[in-house]
Amino acid sequence: MKSILLYMTLATCGVFATAAHAELKVAALHPLIGDLARQVGGKNMVVTDLLKPGGDSHHFEPTSKDLAGIKGVSMVLASGKHLESFLDKLGDSLGPNVKIVEVGKLIPSLKISAGSEVFMCCPAHVAGGIDPHWWHSADNMKRAARILADEFSKADPANADAYKANATAAEAKFAALKSWAQQQIATIPRDQRKLVTAHSAFGYFCKEYGFKSLPLLGLGREDEVSAQYIVEAIKLIRDHKIRAVFPEDQANPKVLTQITRETGAKIGKELVADGTSIHAHDFETMLKHNVSAIVEALK
Repeated sequence: MKSILLYMTLATCGVFATAAHAELKVAALHPLIGDLARQVGGKNMVVTDLLKPGGDSHHFEPTSKDLAGIKGVSMVLASGKHLESFLDKLGDSLGPNVKIVEVGKLIPSLKISAGSEVFMCCPAHVAGGIDPHWWHSADNMKRAARILADEFSKADPANADAYKANATAAEAKFAALKSWAQQQIATIPRDQRKLVTAHSAFGYFCKEYGFKSLPLLGLGREDEVSAQYIVEAIKLIRDHKIRAVFPEDQANPKVLTQITRETGAKIGKELVADGTSIHAHDFETMLKHNVSAIVEALK
């Protein structure tokens, strides 16, 4: 009788309870995706960030030690759009029981091309390339929230309602952030809404908020700038009387100094381009920092 009573007591305390509240375990290959996964997953989610804040999204590749630390995950969340070139190899390492979700795959891509509604001019070596930095758009983050809710619901149907509710809350937050950004940007004269940046990372931002983009480098921060392109960029900056050019938290090409010297444009505050800054690796912090820096320099 005592053993039966002990069993009942332990069961009541949850010692023998099975996972009535089992947590879904996922890993993220980008801090912005990891943060969004936490918002959508809520209390039902355990998220491991493989790419840590301060890391380089263009060159990161998980090590064997990283993979050993995510045993038990059911899915790995990638930004997609070819930002992570190692995904095929990663899939082989993880095996068939771990799903790789490219969050950006279902989000409309922005092609880099001169003369488009977004790009004033672009280095020839990236013309026609796909901009992978889709998470600079609040609307795209709303899409991503829905994508994650769908994926989490498939993996954990019992908590589908919670995932969808969390995604709806995240969408409302992103919509409010977009409205705030639009109000701030409205203080910049329309003819000054030209964004000169280190590399091609702000196309989606420019499209969402009515800027024209002039990137000095290609899609990667290590790309070289030709002498001819520098001459073209200087001419555009002079012709359009652009007031400022912007370095980035992890890419500060020396060419900016030459351009400011020859055009009279000032150097604005560093922008967060790849969403991995130690101080800004969630969408809200990144957007507020970038919008504030741009408005301060161009209004």
